[in-house]
Amino acid sequence: MDKRTLLALVLSFIVFLVWSLLFGPKPAEKPPTPEQEQVQQPVPERTKPLGPQKELMLEAEARAADITVDTELYSALFSGSGPMIKGFKLKKYRSTVEKDSPLKELIHVNNKDGYGFNLGFAGQNIPNSTWAAFTVQKEGIVLARGDQPEELVYEWVSPQGVRIQTRFLFHAEKYAIDLTVMVNNGSEYVIDDALSLHLAHLPRATKKAYGVFEGMALLLDDKLKQIKAGKIEEKRFQGQIPWVAYEEPYFMLAIANENNTTLTAKGTTLPNGEIRISYLTPSLNVKPLERITENFTLYLGPRDLYVLKGLKKKLEKAINFGWFDIIAKPLLVTLRFFNKYVSNYGISIILLTVLVKILFWPLTRKSYQSMKEMRKLQPMMAKIREKYKNNKQEMQKQLMSLYKTYKINPMGGCLPMLVQIPVFFAFYRILPSSIELRHAPFVLWINDLSAPERLWSFPFKVPFMAPPYGIPVLTLLMGASMFLQQKMTPSPGDPAQAKMMMLLPIVFTFLFINFPSGLVLYWLVNNLLSIAQQYRINRQVG
Repeated sequence: MDKRTLLALVLSFIVFLVWSLLFGPKPAEKPPTPEQEQVQQPVPERTKPLGPQKELMLEAEARAADITVDTELYSALFSGSGPMIKGFKLKKYRSTVEKDSPLKELIHVNNKDGYGFNLGFAGQNIPNSTWAAFTVQKEGIVLARGDQPEELVYEWVSPQGVRIQTRFLFHAEKYAIDLTVMVNNGSEYVIDDALSLHLAHLPRATKKAYGVFEGMALLLDDKLKQIKAGKIEEKRFQGQIPWVAYEEPYFMLAIANENNTTLTAKGTTLPNGEIRISYLTPSLNVKPLERITENFTLYLGPRDLYVLKGLKKKLEKAINFGWFDIIAKPLLVTLRFFNKYVSNYGISIILLTVLVKILFWPLTRKSYQSMKEMRKLQPMMAKIREKYKNNKQEMQKQLMSLYKTYKINPMGGCLPMLVQIPVFFAFYRILPSSIELRHAPFVLWINDLSAPERLWSFPFKVPFMAPPYGIPVLTLLMGASMFLQQKMTPSPGDPAQAKMMMLLPIVFTFLFINFPSGLVLYWLVNNLLSIAQQYRINRQVG
């Protein structure tokens, strides 16, 4: 590899990593944009408002007790006065890596009486469910493993004969909740109104890792659209939208529609910083003595590729790793396969690294052989450099002629690194966003492969190190292994190039100090395997 090519390769790699650290997503700032007034749909002929007085509804709501729904996977808190979800705790996930930390709560709003989900109607023809005095028959639901699904039914009947039923169907071992809304028009008036479902979420003001998305997501005409939390303000989409969601790292709240119709999705940033995502159907247009039913699926749970795919709602398309998606998803599937048998994602990463090395063994062997041949040519290359030191163009021409004569590819030594870079960045995208690796322990003090590892804790700050402060053992071992690998690699003919290569372990150690421990583990094992391969090839060739 000539000096310029190597320098370009190394600098490109370093620049990308530095850019990721310095200019990755920052906490979303919430500008105080005023909430857009709800557009009222025109009331058609022979239509009139059917709701009771707002004061009476609020009084009924104040008397209603909340309803708890407890399953194998979650504990949810529903309002006793209307179809609203006020709390949703996941039993298999905790807020932090500590085993005694609180269960993961998916509903984040500004006050304890706020809701993460509710539904109503867009206009005034039928009252919004936040105000309507619904009746509900159950005080709570408990589902154990193997139990049959149970329903929670909210019902509202107007004096004119309009009956609205909202049915939530819960499953003992599923995050998905079936939602059915039935409007039975027993009045003499046309009900022309759009059903509107809402998600509300208050983004947390914490720095996000590079590649981690938080904000509004939807599938529009079979294409994934993602709007970061800090850039929503006022967004509106219309078309074939099978689902809309609010995504945060590792988890999501989503509404999926059962009908293949044109729908509207809106995202709004409220003055208090909350983000409201609305999902609107076309106008129902229910004539007298008619009844219509709308079916939806709610999903509040982990962003698990397998779970989402099993819903058959195209929600698995919400998991996207950007440019490296085509590599990252097979890596994730392979990691899950290994973990099925070893029950440790750290060991799974080691096994996957070994598999990658085996797959590229022929290329690596050829590369090391090329480097050995290059070392044999170094005396001749040194003479050419000395002879044409004042004529760079002629020097390159003579060197290329030398490579051609001895049938050596000067880029051969770069191939193993070129192969590893896409895999490295695919891991870089998987680790901070895949639920499988969240709080996944390895051994000893390494209790979260998705976060940097530290041995012990320092009561003071350490330059270049993100908290927690401590000894990054894996990173130091990775740097040492990289140094040893460089010492074993046939040195290039150019002394300046050789010095630059020996500086790489130091540079990489500083770059990796805040990377997820799973990524550092991958690179460490990769280095150790490369050292073993190089030792074996050196004995065979040399």
